[in-house]
Amino acid sequence: MSGYIDALLVVVLLSDLYLVYTSRLGACVKATAVQGVALALLPVLRFLETPAASELVHVLVMASGALLFKAILVPWLLFRAMRDVATRRDVEPFVSTHLSVLFAGALVGVSFWLASLLALPGVGRSSLFGPTAFSTMLIGFLLLVSRRKALTQVVGYLVVENGVYVFGQSVAAEMPFLVELGILLDLLVAVFVMGIVIHQINREFDHIDVDQLNLLKG
Repeated sequence: MSGYIDALLVVVLLSDLYLVYTSRLGACVKATAVQGVALALLPVLRFLETPAASELVHVLVMASGALLFKAILVPWLLFRAMRDVATRRDVEPFVSTHLSVLFAGALVGVSFWLASLLALPGVGRSSLFGPTAFSTMLIGFLLLVSRRKALTQVVGYLVVENGVYVFGQSVAAEMPFLVELGILLDLLVAVFVMGIVIHQINREFDHIDVDQLNLLKG
C-alpha cells in the first residue's frame, strides 16, 4: 500500500512542475483537478494501510470532501471564471517559464533536504510526504509571485493549500477533524472571493493582468 501512496505523491509533485511549465490556464486548472483526485485518494490509502474502524467515517468525509471541492467544484468555478474573463494563456509572466522551471526544480531539491532534517510524526512508511508537502507549498508561492494573471495566482493559492493538505495527511493522527474541515472551508470561501474579484477586475478594466494594476493612480 505504501507504494500506491508514493505513486500518488509523485503525481502531485509532477503536477506541481507541470503547473510551472505551462502557460495555458485551462491546463493549469486541469492539473489542479488531477491533484485533487490524488489528494482525495491519500486518506483512503492511509486508512487501508493501517485500518481502524473508528477512523472510517473520518476518512470517508475527508476523501469525499477533497474530491468534491478540490477535484470538481473548485476547478468548475475556475473554468467558469476563465470563460467569463475570456482569457486562455498567462503570457509574459514576471519570471520566464524556463527560469521558473529551474526555480521549481531547486525548490523540490530544497524540500527534500528540509524534510530530511525534520522528524515528522506519523508519516508512516512513505518518505515522500514531507518533500511533497514542502515542494507543493513552495511551488504554489512561486506561482503567486511569478505570474501576471490573477486567475493563475488563484491557482497558486490552491497549490499552497494542497501542500498544507499533504502535510496534514502526513500527521493525520495528530490533526483534529475540525481543523481539516476548516481548511476545506477556507479554500472554498477564498476561491469564491477571488472569483468575484477577478470578474469585477475584468469588467472594470477589460483585463486581469495584475502588473497593469500597478499603473493605477488615485
